Amino acid sequence: MKNPPKAKKIPVKLEKHNDVRIDNYYWMKLSDEQKTADKPDSQTQDVIDYLNAENDFLNEKMADTKEFQQHLFTEMKSRIKEDDSSVPYLKNGYYYETKYNKGTEYPIYKRKKSLNSSDEEILIDVNILSKDHSYYNVHSVSVSPDNKLLVFGEDTLSRRIYTLRFKDLESGDYLSDKIEGTTGYAIWANDNKTIFYSKRDKALRSYKIFMHVLGTSQNDDTEVFHEKDETFSTYVYKTKDDKYIVIGSKSTVSDEYRFADADKPDSEFKIFQNRERDLEYDIYHFEDKWFIRTNKDGALNFKIMTTPEATTSKEHWVDYIKHRDDVLISDIDIFKKYIVVSERVNGNTTLRVISGKVKYTIDFPEEAYHVYSVDNYQFDTDILRFKYTSLTTPFSTFDFNMKTKERTLLKETEVLGGFSKDDYISERLFATARDGVKIPISIVYKKDLQINDKTPLLLYGYGSYGYSMDPYFSSVRLSLLDRGFIFAIAHIRGGQEMGRKWYLEGKLLKKKNTFYDFIDVAYYLIKKHYTSPSHLYAMGGSAGGLLMGAVLNMKPDLWNGVIAAVPFVDVLTTMLDETIPLTTGEYDEWGNPNEKEFYFYMKSYSPYDNVEAKSYPNLLITTGYWDSQVQYWEPAKWIAKLRDLKTDNNLLIMHCDMETGHGGASGRFKRLKEVALEYAFLLKLENKIDQE
Repeated sequence: MKNPPKAKKIPVKLEKHNDVRIDNYYWMKLSDEQKTADKPDSQTQDVIDYLNAENDFLNEKMADTKEFQQHLFTEMKSRIKEDDSSVPYLKNGYYYETKYNKGTEYPIYKRKKSLNSSDEEILIDVNILSKDHSYYNVHSVSVSPDNKLLVFGEDTLSRRIYTLRFKDLESGDYLSDKIEGTTGYAIWANDNKTIFYSKRDKALRSYKIFMHVLGTSQNDDTEVFHEKDETFSTYVYKTKDDKYIVIGSKSTVSDEYRFADADKPDSEFKIFQNRERDLEYDIYHFEDKWFIRTNKDGALNFKIMTTPEATTSKEHWVDYIKHRDDVLISDIDIFKKYIVVSERVNGNTTLRVISGKVKYTIDFPEEAYHVYSVDNYQFDTDILRFKYTSLTTPFSTFDFNMKTKERTLLKETEVLGGFSKDDYISERLFATARDGVKIPISIVYKKDLQINDKTPLLLYGYGSYGYSMDPYFSSVRLSLLDRGFIFAIAHIRGGQEMGRKWYLEGKLLKKKNTFYDFIDVAYYLIKKHYTSPSHLYAMGGSAGGLLMGAVLNMKPDLWNGVIAAVPFVDVLTTMLDETIPLTTGEYDEWGNPNEKEFYFYMKSYSPYDNVEAKSYPNLLITTGYWDSQVQYWEPAKWIAKLRDLKTDNNLLIMHCDMETGHGGASGRFKRLKEVALEYAFLLKLENKIDQE
C-alpha cells in the first residue's frame, strides 16, 4: 500500500436551523447491535475494512520506526519496578495493598491483619482473571463490613460497562450472583448481604440505582431510584462513618442527594435538598451533623457549610468555612479533631488543616506540584495520608502528623535505570492571553539541555469539564526528556486550575477561550525561544483531542506535529444525537445545538466541520473501536475528510485499536506500546531515530 486509504463518499444531508451540512462519511457510524453481531453486515464490514486499511497504512509509514518502537517500549518498561507494592492502608481492621509481580500485567489485591504479619490473604489475582481476555479491567474492589465477602466490577470489552462479581473470602469460592450492565461500583449495606449499584442505559448514562440481596437473581433486584432527567446521571456511595447510603444525582450545574440508614437497607431514601439549577453541593456526615461543600449564595469557588443531622434542607445550612475569591475548595476530609480542606491556589493544589482556632497550610518546596489526600478511613487519628508529585518528583506517599506537623515519607515510587530528580528542571511560567489573562504553564526539561529555537517541545492541553491538568511525574516521559524534548502543560481555561471562574470562562459560548489560550501559550513559548514552529508539537486526548482539532484548523502552521488521542472532533453531529453516550448530560458543558445560538457557535469551532483545503501539520490520531466515550467514527470520519481536502504531503496516520476503548489497552505494560508509537512519531519528525 503506497497510497493512503480513500474512504468512499456517501453524501448525507444534515439540516438544522435552516443550515445544511453535507456529511460524506456519516456511513461510518455503526450501532452497538451491528458491532456485536455474530456476523458483520455489509456496512459493518466496510467500516472494519476501512479501519484496518488505516492501521495498515500507519504500519507502512511507521515501518522505519518498528525497531525503535520496540527499543522505546523496552526502555520505558525497564524503568518500572516490576515487583512492586502499594503502601498498605488500614480499613476496618485490615491492611490492604496492591501488588505487582515481575513479568505480570495486572495487580494482585491483598490484605493482612497487621503490618508486620507475614500471613497475607490474596483477595483477587487479576492476572488469573484476565487470562482468557484480550482486554480486562477490574474496578472498585470492595469488602463487606464483616470482612467476609468481596465484590468487584469486571469489564472485558473496554466499554466501561461492568459486571459485578462476588467472592466468599472464607472459602475462596465465587458466588453465583452476577450483575450485568453496571458502572462497576457496589456499595454494601451494613447487613453484609445487601448491595446497591447503578446501572447504565443504552446511551451509557448511569440512570438507575438498584438494591440486590445476595443469593437472588438480578431480575429480582429492587429499583430504588430512577433518574429520569437525561441531563443528570446518578451514583451511590456510603458515608465515611458507614452510617448512611447516599444516592447522588449530578448534572454540570446542579446536584441532588438522597440518604438512607445503612443499617436498614429497606428503608426509604430521604431527599437532602431538592435540586435547583445552579445549586451545586456535596455532602459529608460526621457524628450528629452534615458538612456541605456548596456554591450556595454565590460562592463561586465553593464554601463549607454545616447542618444538623435531622434538618438537611438549605434554609438550615450555616457557614463553616467562608468563600474566598482566590481559593477554590475542591474537597474536605473529616477527622474527629481536624478538617482537612483540599484547595486550589494560584494553579496549585494545597492541603489546609483546621483544628478549632488552629489553621495552617501544609508547605511544599516546588513551584508546580500536585498533592491530594488518600486512604484516610480513620476518624480518631492525628495522621493524614497524602500523595505528592511534580514534574520531577515521582509519586510519593506521606503520613503527616496534623498535631506536630511532622511528615514521614512512606514511599517514593522507585524509578529504575539511574534516575535522579536532580537531573531535571521544572518551572512555572505565565503566558499572557490575547485578552490579558495570565495562563499558567508547567514545564520540565533535562538540566543540561541547551534551549533555543531548535529545541523540540511537546505542549499538552485539555481544558474542559473543569478538569485540571496537574503537573505529575511520569517515568515514561523521561524517554522524551532524555532525547532533548521539553514537555509543557498549558493550564488553559475550561479547566479549573485557577478556580471556578477559570472553568466558566472556557465553556459554552466562551469555549473558544480554551483554544485561544493554547495558541497564545504556544506563541509565548516561541517568543521566549523555548522552541519554534518547526519543532513545536501539541498533544491532547478526548476533549483535549477536540482542542487539537480546533487549533489545527485555526493555526495549522504553528505546529510541526500533533497527536490527537481518542479525539472528540465531530462536536455538532454528536451533540445533536441524543442516542450517543454522554450527549444529553453535556448540554451545560458545550451547549444544546437544538438552540440556534449554540448550534452556530459549535459549528464555528467543531474540528470536523471546519476542515478546509489547506496545508496541515503532521498528525497522528489514535482511537479504539469499542470506545464508549468518543466513538471511533469521529476520528475515522475526521481523517477521511482531512485526506480528501488537505493540500500538503505531511504525515497523516491513524491507529485504531480494534480491541479496546477510551482508556486504551489494559495491563500496565501493554499501554506502553501505544506510548512508544506516539513517541516514535515525534522523534521521527525530529530525525532522532537514526541517532539511536
